[in-house]
Amino acid sequence: MPVPRRYVTDAIVLSRFDLGEADRVLTLITPEFGKLKAIAKGIRRPTSRLGGSLEPFAELTVALARGRTFDVVTEVRVGHAWLGLRDRLESAATAWYLAELADRSLEERHAAEPLYALLRRAYELLDADMAPGRVARWYEMHLADELGQRPEVDRCVECDRMLEASETFRWVPPLGGVLCGRCPGPATDRTALSLEALKLLKAYQRLDIEALAALRLAPSVEREVEAAMRDFMRVALERDPRSLAFLDEVRSGHAARPAAV
Repeated sequence: MPVPRRYVTDAIVLSRFDLGEADRVLTLITPEFGKLKAIAKGIRRPTSRLGGSLEPFAELTVALARGRTFDVVTEVRVGHAWLGLRDRLESAATAWYLAELADRSLEERHAAEPLYALLRRAYELLDADMAPGRVARWYEMHLADELGQRPEVDRCVECDRMLEASETFRWVPPLGGVLCGRCPGPATDRTALSLEALKLLKAYQRLDIEALAALRLAPSVEREVEAAMRDFMRVALERDPRSLAFLDEVRSGHAARPAAV
């Protein structure tokens, strides 16, 4: 639908960069207007009335005016500030990763209500101190679903036979999911997958987030599923998210809190 000359929308900041001496360009996700770029003029000046409102990890209500290159932010109000998320470095690093996945998944000016709701819910979970890795896997799986790329974890992606617990499995992201032990598949891009990891992948597709939070899992299985979903998202989005490097540094305990980007 055509965007009016002036409009108001809920929004979450996906990324931002400074422009000139005082301006800042923001990439926003909105329910109705999808992903859009907007400029906050003069926001980096101490006297700016927009001040620190246009921050990541918050749901905002933003008034904008259409511009030639970027829409212009004229007013902003903070609806939900997920302060707990910001205070935990791993949660914040995970939030940047989820925002980048959303950014890379969307074209500008296409309605994005399901993806907006998904990101909003993920931030609520991180703010409530749910394990960041489980939030990330839940988000990745549901994002793939929204993009029409739901991983196949019940049937062999090559022969379409139902997978059996007694056989071996391989994870083949370029084919879209799990390959049974009877099918050779491609010579590359395939990784052995344990039965426990397969069960967890199914759980991320089928269980609600509260049930996922309560699962007791071996760390090795969680790491296996993390690697599997990262490989899958790399194929789906055709690149590795840049934010993964920082997230991995945080989890290894070797990163300091970065400057805002």
